[in-house]
Amino acid sequence: MGDLAGDETDKACPCGDSRMTIDDLKDKARYFARLHDLNGALVCAVVEQESNWAPWAIRYEPAFQKRYVEPLALGQTETVARSISWGLMQLMGQSAREMGFNAKMASLCDPDTGLDWGCRHLKAKLDAHGGDVRKGLLAWNGGGNAAYPDEVLAKMESYTQ
Repeated sequence: MGDLAGDETDKACPCGDSRMTIDDLKDKARYFARLHDLNGALVCAVVEQESNWAPWAIRYEPAFQKRYVEPLALGQTETVARSISWGLMQLMGQSAREMGFNAKMASLCDPDTGLDWGCRHLKAKLDAHGGDVRKGLLAWNGGGNAAYPDEVLAKMESYTQ
């Protein structure tokens, strides 16, 4: 990658807020991890894997829409919004709604909101699998990528304090 001027963590947050750094986002991730009784390094690793610390990251998932959201017969805007993964943790809109999130989906791109709801969902997946981190991560990711848990776990070491 070549030489970087300065520590990468000193870079401005990719959210466009010049006052927020990636270190600020890491602190927020650790805070919400503690709030939801999760390992902070695990949450940071999920964020890196999912959005590379970009709060405004979104990804439309048409196969997810067809399989899970269209059968609900919702309006077009809500259908599409539920078929997008949002923010730092790339929480699916449908998953957020299932947990009781009733605000505008774009607010999941706000670091605090996205981390709070993303940690709630991750905690639920881990609890549903008896605390088995690999199985919980596979469920978090939807099960389509068997390598996903190993990819996340490999990133954890860099976030261990």
